[in-house]
Amino acid sequence: MTRLLAAIVILGSAVVALVLAWPQLFGLAWMPGVAQIVALRGLGIAGALILAVALTILALLAPAARRFAASLAAIALAFALVNAAVLSVRGFGDIAFTTKGDSELTVLSWNTLGDAPGAETIARLALENDADVIALPETTNEMGIEIALLLQAADHPMWVHTLAYDDESKARSTTLLVSVDLGEYTVDESSRTTAVLPTLVATPVSGSGPTIVVVHTVAPLPPMEGTWQQDLRWVADACHGDNVILAGDFNATLDHFPGLGVDGGDLGQCRDAALATDNAAVGTWPTQLPALLGAPIDHVMATPNWSVTGMRVIESVDKTGSDHRPILVQLSPAE
Repeated sequence: MTRLLAAIVILGSAVVALVLAWPQLFGLAWMPGVAQIVALRGLGIAGALILAVALTILALLAPAARRFAASLAAIALAFALVNAAVLSVRGFGDIAFTTKGDSELTVLSWNTLGDAPGAETIARLALENDADVIALPETTNEMGIEIALLLQAADHPMWVHTLAYDDESKARSTTLLVSVDLGEYTVDESSRTTAVLPTLVATPVSGSGPTIVVVHTVAPLPPMEGTWQQDLRWVADACHGDNVILAGDFNATLDHFPGLGVDGGDLGQCRDAALATDNAAVGTWPTQLPALLGAPIDHVMATPNWSVTGMRVIESVDKTGSDHRPILVQLSPAE
């Protein structure tokens, strides 16, 4: 009976490890619990390695439990190796940028946790990186105007657009700053996009230029899992057309996108900039964890008329108030 129970535990542990390591195989990437764990693959590797070491020590010190502990240690080690393989394919970070040309765009995206870093920090980051588009989930219109005034004073003028669902929480505001060099944009400020947190859709008045979608989906926490799935489908549908750029806090990693891409896209027709540049394993949330242990839930994506000529997750502002790291992406018209 003891051996049978041990075999059941070992087999069950192996199945759970496989589901958590590759839930897409079973269509379970959106399952409550699984969705959260798979988003933190780096942290999962660290936890599995610690567990494998502890079980190995137990196997050495307790002969009666040796086979059982060794088997579980092997499962933990296999789980860590599978996750490491997945992350290595996605890329642990390549911050190289090509020299920016006149036709290229630099997109800066940062969930500011309700204006937390302040206008000076955001404006300085935009100026240092010559940002043409600044996507700011959880940022109010007032903060956007403060940033724009600082940029104007530095001869870097930008239009400001905000979509806010209410004034009760700064999290329910999403702001976009776009360079005046790209022309005028319009936003339907009365529109309802993603269900709980606003996703802003800006279209060029002239009809020439990219449609810019500043994304903010709700987090997949109980009881909002269904709403989160609905939000992701909405964002996927938003990336249909010849010239679209998505940027913002998707509250989802590449593991959550299977089935949502079309025509070779990762989400709708859009392709993920981090995956294209070997940066998709670098976590953007939370800043309390090292980047390689965090969840890469912030993205910039674009339709195939754009190619990615640089991308990095910015870690230098981890102590400025937000729990998200900014991401910087350079896009070039595809040839």
